[in-house]
Amino acid sequence: MGDFNAIRPGTDLTRHARDLRRVHSAVLSGGRTRLRPRAVVARSWTRVLRAGLDPGGANARAALGPDEVERRRRESPLHTVIDELGHVIRDVALMVVTDADGVILWRDGAPPALRRAEGLGFREGATWTESIVGTNAIGTALVEAAPVQLFSAEHFEQAQHAWYCAAHPIHDPRTGELLGIVDVSGPALTLHPAIAALVETGVRLAESQLWRHHTARLERVRRSAEHIVGTATGPLLVVDDHGWVAHNAGVAARDRIAVPRAGAAVAVPGMGLCVPERLAEGWLVRPAGRSRAIRATLEAGGTPVLSVCGEGPPWRSPLTRRHAEILSLLHAAGPAGLTASRLSRALYGDDEHVVTVRAEVSRLRRSIGALVATNPYRLADGVQLEMAG
Repeated sequence: MGDFNAIRPGTDLTRHARDLRRVHSAVLSGGRTRLRPRAVVARSWTRVLRAGLDPGGANARAALGPDEVERRRRESPLHTVIDELGHVIRDVALMVVTDADGVILWRDGAPPALRRAEGLGFREGATWTESIVGTNAIGTALVEAAPVQLFSAEHFEQAQHAWYCAAHPIHDPRTGELLGIVDVSGPALTLHPAIAALVETGVRLAESQLWRHHTARLERVRRSAEHIVGTATGPLLVVDDHGWVAHNAGVAARDRIAVPRAGAAVAVPGMGLCVPERLAEGWLVRPAGRSRAIRATLEAGGTPVLSVCGEGPPWRSPLTRRHAEILSLLHAAGPAGLTASRLSRALYGDDEHVVTVRAEVSRLRRSIGALVATNPYRLADGVQLEMAG
């Protein structure tokens, strides 16, 4: 995180803030100064200026309504760890947690800090991306896919110059998918070099807690199915409502299958087409026929659709064009598959979209499950894919 720290131990904060205001004024007005912004700040200012934002104005602060904020909170895995984050961070200054879209879902802090934040539109439901409010630690961390700390006039908007912000991405420990941003903000002249490390510690503890919640949930699902598993014959899986595997028998262990739905077939490598059966907690997944082969066709014309044929009912899953492109690339790569970096180059032309690639593959696997294997990304053993259209 060293490249993203805004200050070093011993920095004279008052003098540094004064220097940064001169840099901000000179650079954004097209003037000259011997001082230059840090690289992460310069990249962000360039992006924001191209977007046409006004550093002296109050850029848009429209916020989502309370019902939409509450829906996003319920659907975010972070709702299970928000208290743990608060225990580590809230006493330092103002803690803010966003989702992966940069929408603020939770705030916590002393009333004076909350009131000052309210004046900036720093409230639940507001979107703090670079394209909306300019260079800020939350929005810039989303773009950079890395921790970002900003001090005083490193912020694009002049109204934010009285603040420091230290933001750190938080990821799903199961998939690597970005869940949101954890940010600590406060008066600029109170910034301490240890704050960035404190935010990182909070994020790491929260990610560990997310993993513990996941394993505990799978254990509950496994225990609830013990009486059925003990008398069943043949290959089977017990999975939770999101397709994560709690128990396997007679088939190689899987981490995840497609999200099960009542009456809808699902394709599982090594088991063929299966029909999930609802349990008290989770699902029992068993082969619908004797064939274990999975023959799939990717229909790329119009709205892409993946069709799987075999014994039992057919299975069709509509795909986004991006997901169809990923499947096509994995098919062309063969058994060797593609690393996240190589897939990033194939999709975007560079290595800088690895986080986006991992999120897209995670969403794809939510739809089609273990047909796509990981480390590296490839079609699972036994999956025969044909391209059509």
